Amino acid sequence: MLQDWLIEVAKGIGKLFLNPLFYWAIIFIILVGIKRIKLERKYFGTKVFDVLSEWKDTWGFSVIIGIFYSIVVVGIGMVISYEAIIILSIVTILLTLTFRFTMLSPSYTIGITIIILLLSPLLSEYLPVQGEINLSTLAILLALFLFVEAHFLSRIRQNETYPSLIAGDRGSWIGRHWIKKFSIIPLFTLVPSGLIEPFAAYWPFLSVGGEEYALVLIPFVLGFEFPVRGSMPYEVANRKAINLLGLAVIVLAIAIGSIFMPWLVIITVVIAIFGREFINYRFRIADHARSPFFNHTNEGLKVLSVIPGSPADRLNILIGETITKVNGQKIHSEDELYEALQQTGSFFKVDLLDNNGEIRFIQSALYEGDHHELGLIFTREPYRKIK
Repeated sequence: MLQDWLIEVAKGIGKLFLNPLFYWAIIFIILVGIKRIKLERKYFGTKVFDVLSEWKDTWGFSVIIGIFYSIVVVGIGMVISYEAIIILSIVTILLTLTFRFTMLSPSYTIGITIIILLLSPLLSEYLPVQGEINLSTLAILLALFLFVEAHFLSRIRQNETYPSLIAGDRGSWIGRHWIKKFSIIPLFTLVPSGLIEPFAAYWPFLSVGGEEYALVLIPFVLGFEFPVRGSMPYEVANRKAINLLGLAVIVLAIAIGSIFMPWLVIITVVIAIFGREFINYRFRIADHARSPFFNHTNEGLKVLSVIPGSPADRLNILIGETITKVNGQKIHSEDELYEALQQTGSFFKVDLLDNNGEIRFIQSALYEGDHHELGLIFTREPYRKIK
């Protein structure tokens, strides 16, 4: 039996490279990164974040949670049909064609897949669905990946969001941030037909028919993206993570209930999609009701973003902080900031007003040349005209 499992694991890993979603997901994140960098150069005249920055900080946790969920899914005996995997891959690819992460929540990717599978008897001429389909497995996976989405939201930190500019109602430019993450989570799942035979009376618990099973490694794609202009982005992300965690608990409870009452699958999908939309709507309305946070104040020059690896980053200057003085000279604009720096000697001292309203001081050697060498990004007119 152990040999059969090892063979199926190897074959399952090999099948990952037969899934077009795996290759498209990598191409997609590269294209999205290139598009973002072009916008950063239009807005600020320089690249702020690397091309894969939305993805690279997720790798470790994605592998760990993928292994954990694989053990749970296989251990319980949750079987997914090949048809469901194909439709999920197609739906995910279609939802990425906007080249944004907005629709990559499991509420949408798995939710829409379940809706299509529910309608499959009416669409039998167009869908490659044959035989029994156990939708409870997909409903439970939807809930489990909502927990992952909430986790990634809760990990957003102060300098990990993406700056941009937007025209205000009065014609001036307003600074805002995009909260974005992208992840590819490797998940082993059971599919019908293979070398693995049931090893216990209860196993597989959620089957779609058949007496022998194989393993397939699915590249589950997850992402989110939304703008914030009226608050500190990481604070909004953390609050939204708590809301999403509550939604995940409710969806999981109903999805488990669908094992015994299959009609609850429909309720699971409705709550997952509309609950996700309600959370987005509530935060969007609250954000627009606030005054722009990253606009400059009478106290000084507010930092919109800090370029990773720059001197400002090494000095631990954070987004949302306000530069009030340079070497004792009050600052109200970028020109005043760099004029003050040019007038100093080898070192400069900066007074910062942090997000708690407290003054702190930093000092360092003066970096000559282009102001972007300091790594500070401020709200101002776009570097190039935005069409």
